[in-house]
Amino acid sequence: MVSRGKSRDRIEPSFDEESEDEDLRLDADDRIAGGRKTRSSGKRSAPAARSNKGKKSQPRKRETSGGFGLGRLIYWCFVLSIWGAIGLGALIAYYGSQMPSASSWSIPERPPNMKIVSVEGTVIANRGATGGEALPLEEMSPFIPQAVMAIEDRRFYSHFGIDPLGLARAIVTNVVSGRAVQGGSTLTQQLAKNLFLSPERTVERKVQEVLLAFWLEQKYTKDQILAMYLNRVYFGSNAYGVEAAARRYFNKSARDVNLGEAALLAGLLKAPSRLSPARDPEAAEARAQVVLQAMLEEGYITDDEIKTAMSQSPTKAKRYWSGAGQYVADMVRDDVTALIGKVTEDIVVETTIDMTLEKKAEAALTESLAAEGAKVNASQAALVSIDGTGAIRALVGGRDYAESQFNRAVKAKRQPGSAFKPFVYAAAMEIGLRPGSTRNDAPIRIGSWTPQNYDEKYRGPVTLAHALAESLNTVAAQLVMEVGPDQVIKLAHRMGIDSDLQNNASIALGTSEVSLLELTAAYAPFMNGGYKATPHIVQRILKADGTVLYENNYLEPPRVISDQVVAEMNQMMMGVINQGTGKKAQLKGWEAAGKTGTTQSFRDALFVGYTSNLTTGVWFGNDNGDSMKKVTGGGLPARAWHDFMAAAHQGLAPAPLPGGDYQEPAPVDQDPTIGAIISDVLNGGGEERYPAQPQANGEPPAEQDQQGNWPVLEGPVPPGDVGQAPQEGARRRTTLLDLILGQ
Repeated sequence: MVSRGKSRDRIEPSFDEESEDEDLRLDADDRIAGGRKTRSSGKRSAPAARSNKGKKSQPRKRETSGGFGLGRLIYWCFVLSIWGAIGLGALIAYYGSQMPSASSWSIPERPPNMKIVSVEGTVIANRGATGGEALPLEEMSPFIPQAVMAIEDRRFYSHFGIDPLGLARAIVTNVVSGRAVQGGSTLTQQLAKNLFLSPERTVERKVQEVLLAFWLEQKYTKDQILAMYLNRVYFGSNAYGVEAAARRYFNKSARDVNLGEAALLAGLLKAPSRLSPARDPEAAEARAQVVLQAMLEEGYITDDEIKTAMSQSPTKAKRYWSGAGQYVADMVRDDVTALIGKVTEDIVVETTIDMTLEKKAEAALTESLAAEGAKVNASQAALVSIDGTGAIRALVGGRDYAESQFNRAVKAKRQPGSAFKPFVYAAAMEIGLRPGSTRNDAPIRIGSWTPQNYDEKYRGPVTLAHALAESLNTVAAQLVMEVGPDQVIKLAHRMGIDSDLQNNASIALGTSEVSLLELTAAYAPFMNGGYKATPHIVQRILKADGTVLYENNYLEPPRVISDQVVAEMNQMMMGVINQGTGKKAQLKGWEAAGKTGTTQSFRDALFVGYTSNLTTGVWFGNDNGDSMKKVTGGGLPARAWHDFMAAAHQGLAPAPLPGGDYQEPAPVDQDPTIGAIISDVLNGGGEERYPAQPQANGEPPAEQDQQGNWPVLEGPVPPGDVGQAPQEGARRRTTLLDLILGQ
């Protein structure tokens, strides 16, 4: 064995004379004899020393030792690389064994998207987990894949799932910078991670990512992988895929994205949430400049193109989806779920919305609030416009969807005020009263309730047409007691009011809460000739391949009021606009009718009106119920209604409202009507009928006294206190129309 302290260099024997004499011969020091040492001479040791000294200084020995050290380095590097490969293979084999069999791997289904389009085919919005539909690669703007590859994976079309050069470059860059500034993952690896793995950073996940990348490259083409990546990757602000991101940030399809916009989208991939233009437009723009430079280096664009792109204004997006169409999309999403259940695949929803009208409606409210909202303390507004079938043509649920997604046109229920009076007057027409029938506008007490007019003035005997045009509360209160609150409720429900209504006298002044949508829809029978207009927004629902899943049918609506009542009500409500409280809603060249509404303390102001083309309702107010500064339905709402309807009717030929040839017969207030006669017969002829013209103490209306006051009219007492249900057993009137309709 070789001792640990001696040199391991091999010394070859020499056969020259000097070596033989001096090196191979034993001297006295080398001999052991019984423990005695022979005396050595100095002459023998000197040559040996000289010999050893000569050997140590031989340059040949030093040269041989240095060359062998380099060889050992190469040798050990080779050995270590083999062991490293074995270890890596074992690691891959171990983590690979933890995964399901490759034969069972499949691409997860992309979450279904609901594409919502207008009657013109324009995309209003998308709803679903992704926020946009999936686009084929060939339909996208060509700048999008180019920008993504330039900044994320320059050798995408040449590598086999992983990019050794890109990985090495990333390692060197990160080592030089002292921190992780560059990633080495390919688009295929990123897709594998997004499809199958969690975002945690572990060795196991990285190994599985590589294996899945190899599988994707083997199973799919490069174009398919790139398309899957672009349709699923996250772009920030709840936008998954390029289509959702393009609509979120630019309000356009990914088909129409320009160079600068494509660069911005590609730049978001590094840090979608932080770089989102909805959060930090400057950071997003700076990153886009980096992407443009990378595209230039790769030869995708020219110097002139990059100059044009860099000259564009930075993209600024709101922190949330914006535009009135988003209220429509939310409503459609809820309706679709109710119509076909859970959505499990991509669908297209064709709506009744006219985007031209939708934009005009949004502009009318936005401009009104901008001009007068702060001055009159009105912070919110809503609008609904429907046609004669009940199809919703425009809907705006609030001032700004990005700030508040609550749909005030559909979900908010508020008192309609005097905008409810047309149902009271229509019920009065059904029992035989006429627009020319007269009632006494004077102080009135119904139980403990004493309704007053808005201006606290009284006009004495007036026709019903004049009372409706001036929105006189005392006359409406008299009429509701003549007809019966239950009959008014029955007619309102028949015409389209779905909300529960309180059965009491105050219903005459619109104290029961309703939504703007149902109130507007209930006006539509006046404009369409007496037929119910069920409000609807979904026209058809189709699969992506065109298969029809649902199609509505509102072609045969039921009749809810007679032609005569339609004519009488249109005549009276045209007077509201022409001579009454709604003068600011007048439309040049068009017959228009409607009614104003204002609630207590000016909390809500409404105007609902119609032409032969559209019925539109407008509301102004505050979400917290704060009072506005004397805003009435004939003010801000009527002006906004006019602005929208004027724009909506531009270029259309005027058409009259139904019943324009109506001729009012001579007053017959004191004669019983056919409906009343039949009602008396059915009830045994003993029903006490309210007088057609209430009188004080059975006498004709007296003149005003010297103080200018009218006598108090002790009108019919309601069947219960105001705000309570009628007493059990209270008699109800039955009209002729009730008999015909089986009610």
